Amino acid sequence: MRSLGQRHVTVGDEDVRVVALRTAVSRLRRRLALLPADFPDRQIAEDELADLAAMVGHGVPEVPRLRRSLLLIAGAIGSVSALAPGLTEVRRAVELFGDPPRR
Repeated sequence: MRSLGQRHVTVGDEDVRVVALRTAVSRLRRRLALLPADFPDRQIAEDELADLAAMVGHGVPEVPRLRRSLLLIAGAIGSVSALAPGLTEVRRAVELFGDPPRR
């Protein structure tokens, strides 16, 4: 976004991207907690969501770390269709931060 001359929007003192990510992560964590089914990588998904929640609790997180967490969560959740909408919301919130710097 910055490359297009746009600046990040804030509400009060908070970056709206951080608010969107915090909301998405919170919703997915609740959906995962309510899911009665157990699956092999559930703990990985729960741990990564907790890490994301902690990151957004401390301001604007690093994009590479966000993307890494998103991949781990997506891989851990796999094909649990009940969590697909929540995962999509988290992905969209991560995309608000833009692409990581190229190497």
